[in-house]
Amino acid sequence: MIGLLKEELRLFFTALQFFTRVPVPMWVGWSPDQLNRSARHFPTVGWLAGGVSAGVLLAAMQVWPAAVAVLLAMAAGVMLTGAFHEDGFADSCDGFGGGYTPERVMAIMKDSRVGSYATVGVVLMLALKFQLLLALVPQGAVVLLGVIIASHTLSRWAALCVMATLPYVRDDDSSKSKPIAQGIARGPMLAATLVAAAPVWWVGGQLWWAPPAVLATAWLAGRFFKRRIGGYVGDALGATQQLAEVVVLLVAVAEVRGPSWI
Repeated sequence: MIGLLKEELRLFFTALQFFTRVPVPMWVGWSPDQLNRSARHFPTVGWLAGGVSAGVLLAAMQVWPAAVAVLLAMAAGVMLTGAFHEDGFADSCDGFGGGYTPERVMAIMKDSRVGSYATVGVVLMLALKFQLLLALVPQGAVVLLGVIIASHTLSRWAALCVMATLPYVRDDDSSKSKPIAQGIARGPMLAATLVAAAPVWWVGGQLWWAPPAVLATAWLAGRFFKRRIGGYVGDALGATQQLAEVVVLLVAVAEVRGPSWI
């Protein structure tokens, strides 16, 4: 039992060092197989990322206006992950926006330069997150904490759904995501689903529609990737995560506001 727990802890730390800038113990090590098996812990990393962002937001609100606190929370999340997912979203905007063939799309994604599609896409995405988080501030600490954590766990689960249903299509060895391209088995996927959905039970009614909305987002994203490039690449997973994170926030704000007829 102790050996099993240590191995799960090793896999969690493996996922943590891949998706964040948090230092991990030296004994964790690294190997492609180890990274592939750590996929089940992607939503668990979301608990940490969401918890840090929410904690910064709640702490900052004790000193500064809500808008400043939201910006500080967003900055903390970006610093924690090194803008890992945002970079994938930006590359996807450039690739799918400027490429017309699968080869050209993936070549643009690999280019380190930032184009107009990426710039506009990231600005709009961050602005949308800012406005949605600001709209949730009046709901109180418990709801805010739960929604932010859920947006991080469910969005990473969405990326897993894409991994589980599509083939990996980049064949060069330089890709950082190639070691996790083998997908995920049913058992680990079920465990990841439970971890990802846990914040929904915590928040309750304001998030009941979030899991099906995120699943629909992952399905639509997967269909788009399949049609355009025949499967997924690492940048596409980052784009899926960012889109799903926004979807969770949209659902939460929609539940708070309710229907409005003019």
